[in-house]
Amino acid sequence: MNFPEFGMTTGLVLIAAVLVLGGVIATVGDRLGMRVGKARLSLFNLRPRQTATLITILTGGVISASTLAILFAASDQLRTGVFELGKIQRELGEAREELNQTTTEKEQIEDELEDSREEQFAAERQLKQINQSLQDAIERQDQTQDELSNTQALLQQIQARYLQAQTLLSNVSQQANSLQTEIQQLQGDRQELIRQRDQVREQIAQRDEEIARRDQAILERETQLRQLENQYVYLAQQVQDLEREYQALRVGNVALLRNQPLASGVFRIVTADGATQVIEELLLQANLVALQRVQPSVENSDEQVIQITNAEVDQAIGQLEEGKDYVIRVQAAGNYVVGEPCVLAGEACIQVFVAIAPNQLVFQQGDVVASTRVDASIMPDQELAERILLLIAAAQFRARQAGVLADSIQISDNRRETAIEFIQKLKQLNQPIEIQAIAAEDAYTAGVRIELIAVQNGQTLFSTQQGWSDEGDEGEQGDEGDEGDEGDGVME
Repeated sequence: MNFPEFGMTTGLVLIAAVLVLGGVIATVGDRLGMRVGKARLSLFNLRPRQTATLITILTGGVISASTLAILFAASDQLRTGVFELGKIQRELGEAREELNQTTTEKEQIEDELEDSREEQFAAERQLKQINQSLQDAIERQDQTQDELSNTQALLQQIQARYLQAQTLLSNVSQQANSLQTEIQQLQGDRQELIRQRDQVREQIAQRDEEIARRDQAILERETQLRQLENQYVYLAQQVQDLEREYQALRVGNVALLRNQPLASGVFRIVTADGATQVIEELLLQANLVALQRVQPSVENSDEQVIQITNAEVDQAIGQLEEGKDYVIRVQAAGNYVVGEPCVLAGEACIQVFVAIAPNQLVFQQGDVVASTRVDASIMPDQELAERILLLIAAAQFRARQAGVLADSIQISDNRRETAIEFIQKLKQLNQPIEIQAIAAEDAYTAGVRIELIAVQNGQTLFSTQQGWSDEGDEGEQGDEGDEGDEGDGVME
C-alpha cells in the first residue's frame, strides 16, 4: 500500500469538500440573510439591518466551524498537529537528543571496535609467536628426548664402570694403607725441606741486597769513569795544545797563540748603530793588543796590524740583535812571534776573527759543576792537591761543555791563600768526604766563578767562601765594577 499517495488523495478530497461546503453554506447564509432582510425581522430587539448582519456573522461562524469539524474529522494528522503540536515538538527534541547520544555512543563503540580489532591483530600475532614457540619447544623436547636416551645409555655404561671402580677401589684401599705409612715419612722429610728452603730464601734475599748494592756501586763507578774519560780527553787536548805552544816557544818567542782572545766583552745592543760601534771598538782594542805583543817597543799605536775582511765584519754585525746581551771576542787566527816579519814590513798580516755568543744563563747559583771524593787521612799532600786540581779541571771542562767561553774559571776570590786554607781544613778530617765545585753566583756565557765546598751526608761542613777576607771582598767588587754598563754597546 502506497501511503503518501493515499494521504495526498485524502487531502484533495477534503479541500474539495471544504470548498463545496463553504459555497453551499455561503449561499444558504446569503439567502437566509436576504429573506430576513426582506421580512424585516428583528432579533434581540435589534434593527432589521443589524439582525441581517448578525445572521450573516452567524452563518460565517457556522461555515468556519463546519469547515474545521470536517477537517478534524477527516484528518487525524491535522487534529494531532493542532492539539498536540507542543507535545510533538518536545518529543522531537528528546528524540534528537537521543539521536545525538546514540551517535556519540556509536562513535565510541566504533573506536572501541577499532581498538578491539587492533588488540585482535596483536593477539593473533602473539598467538602466531606462541605457536612458533610451541613448535620450537616441541622440537627441543624431541632433542631432549634424544639426549635423554643417550644419557640413559651412558648411565648404563657408567654403572658398569662403577662396578669396575668398586673393584679397583678395594685394591686401591689396600695400596692406600701401605702408602699412608710412606706419606707420614715424606711429611717429616717435607718439614725438613721447608726449613732448609726458608734458610736458602733468606740467604738469597741477603745475596740480592748485596748484589743490588754492588750494582749501584758499579753504576756510580761507571758514571765516574765516563766523567774521568771525558776529563782525560779534555786534558789530553790541553796537553797537545801546550805541547804545540811549547814547540812554538822553543822555535821563537811567541807573542800570540791561535784562538787567543785579543779583546772581549759583554754587551747589550740597543740600536743598530750600537752594534757597529761595539765591533769597531773591539777591533781597535785588538789591534792595539796585537801591536803591543808583536812589537813591544813600538810607540805608534795607530798602526794597523790585524787583518779581517769587511764581509766578516758585516756578518758579525748582522748576528747582533737589539735588546739582547752578547759575549763578543776578537781572537787570533794563528800563532805569531815577537817581531813578526810581515808586521815589521808594515803589513796588516795578523789575521783575526770575531766570535759572538749570546750571554745566556749557564749555571744557577748553587748548581754542582763537578765533584769528587777524597780521604785526606790516607792521601799524601801531593795526591790531595792533584785531586783538587783535577776537580778544578773537570769543572772547567764541564763549564766549556755547558757553553762558558772563558778560557779559565775563577775559584772563590781567586787568592792562593783561600785554596791553601781549604786544603788545610781537609787534612784535619780523618774520614772520606765529598768535595763539590758549585757555582758561586749565576753564571753566564761570559764566565763562571765557583766555590769549593766539603759535603758529608748532604750537609756542608766548610767552603772556600768562609776563608774570604776584606781585601778579597774589595777585589771582587772591583772586578764587578769593570763590567760595562748597558747601552748602545759598552765593553766590560
